[in-house]
Formats: sequence, structure tokens, C-alpha cells
Amino acid sequence: MPKEELQRGFGLSTSTYVVIASMVGTGILVSPGYMMASLQNYPVIFGLWALGGLLAICGALCVAELAAALPRSGGEYIYLREAYGPMPAFLSGWTSFFMGFSAPLAVAGYIAAKYLLTPFGLAEKESGLIIKMTAAAIIVAVTLPNLAGHRQSAWTQNFTTVLKFGLFVLLIVLAFLFGGGQLANLSAGQSIGKVKFGTAVTQLFYVMFAYSGWNAASYLAGEVKNPAKILPQSLLLGAGLVVVLYLALNLVFAYAVPLADVGFDNAELVPKLAVGNLFGSRASNVFSVLLGLAFLATVSAFVITGPRIYYAMARDGLFPSIAGRISSKGRVPVYAMLLQSLCAVIILFVTDFQNLYRYASVGLSLFALLFVGAVYVLRLRRPDMERPFCVPGYPVVPAIFMAVILFMAVFAFKEWPKPSIYSLGSILLGIPVYYIWSFVRRQRDT
Repeated sequence: MPKEELQRGFGLSTSTYVVIASMVGTGILVSPGYMMASLQNYPVIFGLWALGGLLAICGALCVAELAAALPRSGGEYIYLREAYGPMPAFLSGWTSFFMGFSAPLAVAGYIAAKYLLTPFGLAEKESGLIIKMTAAAIIVAVTLPNLAGHRQSAWTQNFTTVLKFGLFVLLIVLAFLFGGGQLANLSAGQSIGKVKFGTAVTQLFYVMFAYSGWNAASYLAGEVKNPAKILPQSLLLGAGLVVVLYLALNLVFAYAVPLADVGFDNAELVPKLAVGNLFGSRASNVFSVLLGLAFLATVSAFVITGPRIYYAMARDGLFPSIAGRISSKGRVPVYAMLLQSLCAVIILFVTDFQNLYRYASVGLSLFALLFVGAVYVLRLRRPDMERPFCVPGYPVVPAIFMAVILFMAVFAFKEWPKPSIYSLGSILLGIPVYYIWSFVRRQRDT
């Protein structure tokens, strides 16, 4: 078993930036467009974003308790191991490797590349290979400085997150000061009575995919200074800022883009369309390039956080031992980072974007149920555990989160049967893999 320990080198700023960068990802670029095309009603769309924000805060409060009590790198893998045992924890790590980090890393690289290339006429469907090759180059380019150590990781993450967050704030301010939008757009579209309930529920998955990342600082718990204090602060501060940002951005999109202008064919480019309507095509092209650069923060956040799970699993003998090795100089899990980035590059060239989006959303939601439920399990099984932070409003707050997510999951299997079944199947496939891996490890150790 690896003996190296990770270094506690991250402070409040980097921990908060990781939460913001993980949350403000491809979801806020893609989700609004798909929701506009599906729902055709802005009040319903705003209601879903507000509900998603409430759920994100509830989830962040629960993870804050778990992270402060168990300040070790690995995130939900650690919490599930302590609450349910090694097999559910392994399934969480197995799912995180494919759905939680490698797939979103591929999506983040793809969207960044698409926004960078669109102004130059290189993002058309027939040039899809150019987007994927550019995305692969982005993933590699962002991975390399993160391999060098905490200082380089912190600098890369902080700079790119400030750039991205600042770009969105600037867009919000300029849109209402100088933009050519119309408030009448808010009342356009179909009536609330014509919005199908099942469609609204499934669209909440797009919202929650956009909000995913509210637990990101917990993956770095073993590398955060004073984790009992900093982890709850970074989780709640990061999640709260993003909720406000998302509501404001959706108001900008509604102000700038009539629902009639949005279809499934251009849903992924609604932010660019909004800037074009507000300030003209030239500004839209500049914004597209800047946004592509800003989304290097999301790529960086996935490169930093995911490998900490595989590191923790490797130390428990549930992942190839090479993932548990850390660099002697930088004190970071370099092989786990390389493995995840390689997997993301492969996913880039073998998947369909929209089905990947749904596939990842369903699987991640199912595990969110389990690790928020770990708050209840550990309160019952280990009542004497030191808890520097406790969920306010317990037991109601975790119950709200779990009830809504479970309700969403039921509708997902009805509305998106194939991606949902594939997602569940991928999780269940991890069960025989766990037992085979455990058997091989026992044979090797005897």
C-alpha cells in the first residue's frame, strides 16, 4: 500500500475557486438552451433554476458536515466507505471515474474548443474532428501544469476561475446597461398550463448537471489547511455565489433571446446567441473566444479533483496501485491525473454529446442520494464522531435533497429510458468488477 501522504497546501481561496470552477462549467452553457427548446416558458425555467439552487445549497450543507468530520481526500468515496462499507464506496469511485469526471472533463474540453473555434468557422458539424482534436489538446495542456504541484495547480485554478467568473459578471452588468434586449421576452412562449410535468421534471436534470460541483472542495479535503473551518466555508461560499450567478445569467438569456429563436440545433450556443443579440456579431465572436479560454478553469477543476478519488481508492487496494503514487517534488497524484485525462480524451472520440449528458446526469444523481444519505447513517452509527460543522435544519435539509432527487430519477427512467438504463447498467457492472478485483488482490497477498 502506498505510504506517501498528500500535502495540505490549499487555502480558502483555492478551495472556493475549485467549487466555483467545478459548478460553472458546461452546464450553464448548454442547459439553458435545451430547457428553452423543451419548455418554451421562462417562468418555469426560472423556477427550476431556483429549485436547483436550493438543492445545491442543501447538498453543500450535507457535504460540509461530512467533509469537516472526515477531512481526507477522496470526497464521496470516503463518506460511502465509512457509512456503507467498501463495495458501495468502490461503486462510487467506479462511477466517478467514468461519469463523474472523465466524461464531464471530455464535455468541458469539447465545449471550450467549440467556443474557441466557432468565430473562425471551424465548429461546423463536418469539422467535428477539429473540435475533438482541439479539445484533446486543451485537456493535455491544462493537465501538464497541474502535474507540477500545488503551487502550479493553485495558480492555474485561481487565474482561470477569476477570468471565467469575471467574464460572466461583466456580461450581466453590460447586458442591462447597454444591451439591446427586451423584457417582453419573459412573457413570451407557451402558457404554464401547457408545460408537461414530466418534461419539467426531466429538465431539472439539466439544472442539477449545471449545479454539480457543489461538493468539489471535499475531494481536496486531505490537502486543505485547517479543513474543519475552511471546507464548510468554501463549499457554502462557492455554491452560494454560483446560485446567484446562474439566476442572473438566465435572466440575461431571457432578456436577450426570444424563445422562438431557440431549437435543439442551436441550444448549445445560446450564450453566444445572447451576446450577439445584445451587442452585435463582432462582440459575440470576441465573447466566444474569451469564454472558450475561461472554460479552461472547468477543465482544470476536473483535472485537480477527480484523481483524488482514485488516489484514495488505490490506498485501499480498490484501484490500480499506480494511482496511489504521488510525485516526490509536487506531492500530487500524477498517475491518477494522467489516467483520467487519457480516459477523457478517449471518450471525446467515441461518444454522442447529448446522450452522454443524460447518461452522466442520471448516474451522478443516484450516487448523490447515497452520499447525502450518509449524513443520516453516520449520525446513527457513529454518534460520537467529532463534527466541527453540523447540517442546520437536520434532519429536514438532507430529506429535501433526497426526496427531490429520487423523484427526478423515477421520471428520468420514464422520459429517457435508454440513457438511464445504460447509466444504471454501468454502475451495476462495477459489482462483479469489485468482487473480481478483491479476489485477485487476496490471491496476490497470500
